[in-house]
Amino acid sequence: MAERCGWVGTDPIYVAYHDEEWGVPIHDGVVLWEKLVLDGFQAGLSWITILRKRESFRSAYEGFDPRVIAGWGEAEVQRLLGNPGIVRHRGKIEASIGNARAWVEIEAREGFADFLWDRVGGAPIQNSWERQEDVPTQTALSRRISQDLKAEGFRFCGPTIVYAFMQAVGMVNDHLTCCVRHSDCARLG
Repeated sequence: MAERCGWVGTDPIYVAYHDEEWGVPIHDGVVLWEKLVLDGFQAGLSWITILRKRESFRSAYEGFDPRVIAGWGEAEVQRLLGNPGIVRHRGKIEASIGNARAWVEIEAREGFADFLWDRVGGAPIQNSWERQEDVPTQTALSRRISQDLKAEGFRFCGPTIVYAFMQAVGMVNDHLTCCVRHSDCARLG
């Protein structure tokens, strides 16, 4: 059996996420925004909870188009608070709307994907971790990106959330060196 990163476990949803998505470089600004918002919703919860609710989130958030969500107000907040298919947390919901407004400004100015990828020199950082316990939960770079996002008006984007986001969207390759996906993701970078 092929070896995977230690956090994966055996849940088929987690295995598919690890094998098909995690660590694959994403350069689409809308997809990056969706992932950052979902990582914010994950704060205090397990990622598997968000994965299981992801399609409900996509439906509730009308496809995660930040241009649409930037225009939302209290009526949409109330609608989302009443949706049992998503994480119903007022602060996170309100932050997602504010984050959409911040995204619109960054996108118009320089492109959200460029805003993020410029911070890693346009290419994924290739790490060579051998053990899961060696993988950091945040770095100096994730702290800087967190500060940059907050300066633009983003919320629920602390350095740990940002590092998990960077791992997920392939800004850093944190698959363990023994993992079947490490070399594949390195080639994608």
